[in-house]
Amino acid sequence: MDTISRRRFLKLTTGAVAVGTAANFLTLDEIAEAAINRPLASGTPILVVVTLYGGNDGLNTVIPYKDSIYFSARPDISYKAETMLPLDAELALNPSMGGIKAMWDQNKVAIIRGVGYPKPDRSHFSSMAKWQTASPDKHINTGWLGRWLDTQPVDPMLAISLGSVLPPMFAGSKISGSALPLGGLVIPKGALANQCIQLSKPARADSKLMAAAATSMRNLFSVSSSIQPVLKAPAPIAVDLPTVNGGNAGGDSNLSQQLDVVAKLIAAGSPTKVWSVSLGGFDTHANEANAQAELLGVVSNSLARFMGQLKSTTRSNDVTVMVYSEFGRRVKGNASQGTDHGTSGPMFVIGEKVKGGFYGDQPSLSKLIDGDLAVTTDFRDVYGTVLESILKSPVEQTLGKWAGRTKFMKPA
Repeated sequence: MDTISRRRFLKLTTGAVAVGTAANFLTLDEIAEAAINRPLASGTPILVVVTLYGGNDGLNTVIPYKDSIYFSARPDISYKAETMLPLDAELALNPSMGGIKAMWDQNKVAIIRGVGYPKPDRSHFSSMAKWQTASPDKHINTGWLGRWLDTQPVDPMLAISLGSVLPPMFAGSKISGSALPLGGLVIPKGALANQCIQLSKPARADSKLMAAAATSMRNLFSVSSSIQPVLKAPAPIAVDLPTVNGGNAGGDSNLSQQLDVVAKLIAAGSPTKVWSVSLGGFDTHANEANAQAELLGVVSNSLARFMGQLKSTTRSNDVTVMVYSEFGRRVKGNASQGTDHGTSGPMFVIGEKVKGGFYGDQPSLSKLIDGDLAVTTDFRDVYGTVLESILKSPVEQTLGKWAGRTKFMKPA
């Protein structure tokens, strides 16, 4: 009979976590059980973080459609003005973003312009590390939401990321968020299960990492069969979906699948205050116009569907969505009808309690910095408002003495 170690167990169930602190791997059963036994109190704010990996081209997302420099700088990848979705007399959304445009028209979307950090870094790895740790100046081992978790009562359900790898922003010094693989966990059975149960028992000789692995195992095996009806229930029905290009904005994608699960568990009462979902593919070095439009359509339609689903629940007023990417792209198009790594870009914050409109200055196309858009808003200003207004937490505990705020939330 094969024997199994805790390391081997973690590989069998989901794979290793690429952070310094062991993560909790949750099953839908465990979350649904917690939703039944200790649901999140009605009215508790919920944050959903959407990460766009690869560096989304902000200039082709929120477009200065009246500026001739936009068209001359990227003749092969600019959109025709008549196809864009105007937001005001100067800026328009990408033609594929009808879902977000409909929510903008309802004053539920804040667009923060020119977001980045000092001394921009065009590396995917280091730039995403800066965003996820909220530490642009020095390397640290904890994420900004992980540090927030360190200030909260220990609860593996408090922050959950969809996917088998925990994002660095959920890594704390004492506790980290949890991961929920979309495909579910492969739980061992029979004799192998008995070995795992023995390994899940605490031992005095355990290191901190081994003790954390043991705790994860105990969580995995404490699943109740009484909550199966919750798991089999359909996701909330999306209402008031906008029509985009003649079709309903409810198409499926991996992002919409992630958000379906989040909507389902929010509706069930999961005791989770922060959710993380993501979509990749935004590193558009070639053939950008069509590829990015398709990706932005996925983001826009998925979020419109998600917000529509929440309307059929009691939680629609509680949820705020924040969308970001690690950097924008260069202003000038390249020879492959794409764009290379740049600096600043827009962020989106969406929700019933959001004070819709523009925030931060629009970077000027006539005053570039080494060919890039200027950073006019530090991303920590956005995080500060998220911490203060959504998570109801002192900013200093997470961001240190950072004092900036971007006031895009309605007064409580």
